[in-house]
Amino acid sequence: MELSHNATLNKLNRYYFEQGPIRPPSEAYSLLIRATRNCSWNRCQFCPVYKGQKFELRPVENIVKDIETAKVIAEGIQEFSWKTGNGGAFRDVAAYVYNQNGTSDCVKNVALWLWAGGTSAFLQDANTIIMRTPELVRVISILQQSFPSLERITSYCRSKTAAKKTIEEFGEMKQAGLTRIHMGMESGCDEVLKLVDKGMTADDHIKGGKNVKGAAIELSEYYMPGLGGKKLSQEHAIESARVLNDINPDFIRLRTLHLNAMMPLWSKLQSGEFELQSEDEIIAEIRCLVEKLDFTGELKSDHILNLLPELEGKFPEARKSCLAKIDRYLAMPLKDRLNYRLGRRAGYYEKLDDIYDASKYQKIEQAMQHIGADSADKVDEVIEQFKQRFI
Repeated sequence: MELSHNATLNKLNRYYFEQGPIRPPSEAYSLLIRATRNCSWNRCQFCPVYKGQKFELRPVENIVKDIETAKVIAEGIQEFSWKTGNGGAFRDVAAYVYNQNGTSDCVKNVALWLWAGGTSAFLQDANTIIMRTPELVRVISILQQSFPSLERITSYCRSKTAAKKTIEEFGEMKQAGLTRIHMGMESGCDEVLKLVDKGMTADDHIKGGKNVKGAAIELSEYYMPGLGGKKLSQEHAIESARVLNDINPDFIRLRTLHLNAMMPLWSKLQSGEFELQSEDEIIAEIRCLVEKLDFTGELKSDHILNLLPELEGKFPEARKSCLAKIDRYLAMPLKDRLNYRLGRRAGYYEKLDDIYDASKYQKIEQAMQHIGADSADKVDEVIEQFKQRFI
C-alpha cells in the first residue's frame, strides 16, 4: 500500500503551476493562482517583497493552464481518497498529502485548500486588478467554472489602480465571480504616504475604495500602526480614520509596522529621519484610530505582529469593547505589560487574559530573569529577535 501511496504522490508532484510569494493571512486556506508577477509600484519603503524584480502581466493562456493544472491536482487527490477506501472523506487524505515529505508547494496548496473545504481562491500577486478588465474577467470566470465550490474569489489591488477603474468595470468582475478586494491603504495621511513613497494620496484611497464598494464587492482595507513613526503618529491615526470613515470598507485590518535591513525605510531609521514607536505608543495610536472610527464594517487584528489580537468586532458596536481592552492593557503595571509583550511574541499568549494563567506567567518571568530582561528596552531587544521570524 505504501508503494501505491508513493506512486500517487510522485504522480501528483509531476504537475506544477506557478505561485507568488505572499497572500493575506485571511487567505491562508485559499487556492493561490498567480495572475501577475510582483508589484506594479514596488517602491513602498516598508515592504521587502518583490524588490529588484520586474512586474509582469502573465499571458491569460498561462493563467488558464495553471487553473487547469490545479484542477487536475485536486481531482488526483480526490481520486486518491477513493482508492484508499476513504470515499468522499477528502479532508483526511488532503491532510495526508500535505504532510508528506517531498510534496511540492503547489500540491501542498491544493491539498490545504481541499482540507479547508475548497471554498476560496486568491489571485496573486500585489496588484492583479491592473490587468485589462476583459482579460481579468475571463480569468475569474474560468476559475469559478473550474471550481464550482468556490464561494469567495479575492485579489490585492492598489488604491490608485482602483481609482482608475470604473464602477462598471468592477461590476463586470463581480458578475464573473470576484467577491473581495484587499487594499493596502497603510495610511490616510498624505505626509506619511509621501514619507514611505506609497505613490498615492488620501484622495486616491477614497476614490479607489468607493469604486470597489460601488460595485458591491467586499473591501478589506489595511492600516499599518507605527508607519508614521513618533513624529507623525497622531496625524497618521486621525487622517486614516477620516479616510476609512469616508470609504466605509467591509473590513479594516491592522498590520503593525516592523522594520528590518531588507526594507528601504531602514535607512531612514538608521539616519534618525524616522523614529520607531514603542509597543505601548503604538497601542495608544491604535486607540486614537479606534476612537475616531465611524464605519459599519469589521475591525480585524489578524496578524502575528499585532500585540492585541482581540481588538476585533463589528463597528460601531465593537468600539466600546475595543477601547476597553486597550485601556485595560495600558493601565496594567509595567511589569505585567512587559510580561505580556514577551509572552505574546514568544507564542505563549494569544490574548490579555492569558497572563492570568499562573503557569504561563511564571514561565515568562523566569525567561525574563534568565535573559536579564529587567527593563522595557531589554525586553524590546528580545522581542525584536522574535519579530524577525514573522517577516
